[in-house]
Amino acid sequence: MSTKLRLPLKLIPQNAVVSNLTRRLLHEGPDTLEELIDRHVVKKDKSHLHDEEEDELLRRRRLTSTRREALSLYRDILRTTRFFMWPDSKGVLWRDVLRENARREFELARFETDPEIVTRLLIGGRDAVQSAIDKLVEKQKQLVEKERDGSGDRR
Repeated sequence: MSTKLRLPLKLIPQNAVVSNLTRRLLHEGPDTLEELIDRHVVKKDKSHLHDEEEDELLRRRRLTSTRREALSLYRDILRTTRFFMWPDSKGVLWRDVLRENARREFELARFETDPEIVTRLLIGGRDAVQSAIDKLVEKQKQLVEKERDGSGDRR
């Protein structure tokens, strides 16, 4: 009767010799170079219909992605405009003016299909939102400083 010593995997040295059978079962690797190539190289399909379907699928994914980004940008614009609660020279709240302008810009670009132009528009929109937030923060800092300076002089 022979007894075999079984060690937990963490106790087996990493450089221990492991049989080919065990190694193969661990990651199901191919036996030959041909199997490796067959398993990992994409084979071209002869039918152009299949290629057209793939192209359409990729186009839809890209479109869905840019739609998602555009909606995210639009929501961010709406969230950001909540902070612009003062009226302009005509008495209209800046919030409403900014929202109207954003809506107009989105409507003008609604049917744009060129991915490069869409990407430029999205990047430009993100930059504009960030710039508006930065200016708002800077203006708020200036107002706080004025209040501090004004209240300090009264004492």
